[in-house]
Amino acid sequence: MMPRVAPRWPAWLLWRVACAQGVSAQQRTREAASRLPGLGGPRGAVGARPLVRRGSSWAPSRAPEVMLTRERYPVRRLPFSVVSEDDLAALERIVPGRVITDPQELEAPNVDWLRTVRGSSKVLLRPRTCQEVAHILRYCHERNLAVSPQGGNTGMVGGSTPVFDEIIVSTALMNQVISFHDVSGVLVCQAGCVLEELSRHVEARGFVMPLDLGAKGSCHIGGNVATNAGGLRFLRYGSLRGTVLGLEVVLADGTVLNGLTTLRKDNTGYDLKQLFIGSEGTLGVITAVSILCPPKPSAVSVAFLGCPGFAEVLQTFRTCRAMLGEILSAFEFMDAACMELVRHHLRLACPVQESPFYVLIETSGSAAGHDAEKLSGFLEQVLGSGLVTDGTLATDQRRIQTLWALRERITEALSRDGYVYKYDLSLPLDRLYDLVSDLRTRLGPRARHVVGYGHLGDGNLHLNVTAEAFSASLLGALEPYVYEWTARQRGSVSAEHGLGFKKKDVLGYSKPPAAVRLMRQLKALLDPKGILNPYKTLPART
Repeated sequence: MMPRVAPRWPAWLLWRVACAQGVSAQQRTREAASRLPGLGGPRGAVGARPLVRRGSSWAPSRAPEVMLTRERYPVRRLPFSVVSEDDLAALERIVPGRVITDPQELEAPNVDWLRTVRGSSKVLLRPRTCQEVAHILRYCHERNLAVSPQGGNTGMVGGSTPVFDEIIVSTALMNQVISFHDVSGVLVCQAGCVLEELSRHVEARGFVMPLDLGAKGSCHIGGNVATNAGGLRFLRYGSLRGTVLGLEVVLADGTVLNGLTTLRKDNTGYDLKQLFIGSEGTLGVITAVSILCPPKPSAVSVAFLGCPGFAEVLQTFRTCRAMLGEILSAFEFMDAACMELVRHHLRLACPVQESPFYVLIETSGSAAGHDAEKLSGFLEQVLGSGLVTDGTLATDQRRIQTLWALRERITEALSRDGYVYKYDLSLPLDRLYDLVSDLRTRLGPRARHVVGYGHLGDGNLHLNVTAEAFSASLLGALEPYVYEWTARQRGSVSAEHGLGFKKKDVLGYSKPPAAVRLMRQLKALLDPKGILNPYKTLPART
């Protein structure tokens, strides 16, 4: 057995990280984990990759009641049937003991985790199997009852909560791993499996899930697929459109489409699963997923660096891709305003000298010595050229988790700063941050904070504006300005969050009329009565 090769970080780099504190590099290395609070900061120990625990239970118990969606937004209820006592009795026969009508139990699933939209559903169903979902949808289709599929309810655009009184169909009890093949790395599981639990399951077998999200402690794999979630591993492993091999889906009339293949290559006819990936529950309810998991890297390192400007961030990324190549697994950026928010609201400490921008770089591979050599050469290059002014490194799990917390918990910090206007945009890299600067000038004191962060390696900007409370005038200053600006750059108004309820009417900024017409035709073909997740994804007809 070959001995483990310890990473050889250059002494000058360790000194640069330590000098600001007046301690030796060795002391800095020993104390870094204790000085940088991770998940929960001083309130508790660092857990496995700090998480934003999105979900209906996150909001504080004394939070003010969320305004009903139908009162905040100009939306009219479509002519669906209203649930009757006979309907409840029929549904009870389909899922005995799992028909929820208690108003208190229905409060949480009616509200999104951001607490910006609230439905008024009177019924929640908890099926355990695909056949139960099929029976539910067949009945709802016959009775013209609208349905709102719901996974972990961690979405950002109101896609998983009812708008009016739709029946909520929760996948929470559909949480079984069906199979895992330890040679091919193919996982087959039900749609309600929580992403973090799946990660533990495959990691114990030497593999990793191809996606990683801040909400992985709550989100369901079915919801991830239904929204085509991107996340922190997109740069390395790509989109779910490539890693999902097969789906089991129930259509609006109760028909089960069993495409749960584990084959990597199947060139027979149309690739129907692609219709449902990213469809946000509007074309069918995903009940099971077959997904390809890559081998677990044996050597992981994280560098957290400060940059003097966004131009330097871009040049750092260019250098990073050229020098790190195949071991680069993540390249994230955040501005100084983001760092201030996580420090103020979450008490997380900045591990480097204050900078206008920060980048987090993760490498992962199979040989620690090889990866350390490449990373050392890269860091020497960017520090020596002035692209980076300060930095710190982590190779042990606890310190890696601590550094990731600074990026992953930005969303949580924003939610504590007031009402949040969220935009998830794809833009050309050289224009990625221009919109943030533009909005700060445009909004002035009307906004509490305007911040930008995201997946630089994917060209994905998370633009967030916070204010003391929701303001129609502030919304008017943001929209459609943000979407028009994005369209002029030929960008996308939704990079990874989907459209849901909040963004459905801006689809036309990213898709031509012919594409929208075709989407409507597909919806009419697969769900002619429109009962599946109505008021979502497609623009309202005028």
